[in-house]
Amino acid sequence: MKGTDMSELNPSPAVEFYDLVTRSHSEGGDALRSALDDVDVAAGPVLDVGAGTGRTVRIIADALPDARIVAAEPDLAMRTVLTHQVAGDDDLRRRVTILAEPAETMPLPDRLSAVVLFGVVGMLDRDERRQFWDRLLPRLAPGAPIAVELLPISEPQQLPPMPYAKERIGDHLYEATLQGEPGEDDLMVLNSTWHITGGPGEDRIVHGTSQWHTFGLDDLARETGMVAEQLTMQAGVLRAAT
Repeated sequence: MKGTDMSELNPSPAVEFYDLVTRSHSEGGDALRSALDDVDVAAGPVLDVGAGTGRTVRIIADALPDARIVAAEPDLAMRTVLTHQVAGDDDLRRRVTILAEPAETMPLPDRLSAVVLFGVVGMLDRDERRQFWDRLLPRLAPGAPIAVELLPISEPQQLPPMPYAKERIGDHLYEATLQGEPGEDDLMVLNSTWHITGGPGEDRIVHGTSQWHTFGLDDLARETGMVAEQLTMQAGVLRAAT
């Protein structure tokens, strides 16, 4: 199929639970709103890389009601939900432009008033991040923040199974555990297990696996030459040194 990335046809089995995880770890939303304080939206659009199903897009839109937003999401399943969310809201439909390209190849606006990298930058290795910064940083307007959400893991380590999410939808209870183990170099291999129980229907068990390059906010500050401010255990903001 010309023009189709075949990897998009085989999303992670656990992608259906993406929004259940973000509900269970909602403190990042407050951190993002804080990071966007005083953004000058006249300086350019806000770039949301790895926009997922639209949670961060809605936070940006609420925090900055006059901002234009560029939302990039390469995963087909999540981008489908993102498009549904944007198309069904007149305000978002007017302000949000959706891109399918990953961070490494996405087209970038000439000027940006802010950048959001929630739950995505750890998918890039050192060389990919360097290339991304080389493209991104010259486009930041003066004072433009980069809001970042990372795993609170700065180096590969063994993580025993731990509760990850717990939500009830109708008669079904969704419970997840997460465990991790070191991979090559700076990689962590993360394995999630979802148990869906309660009637009607049979109980289900769904496994998902992902990889994350481990580093901390201070590492990103060194890579970008910016100043880091930790907002929560997982979220922070980078700003140009003054």
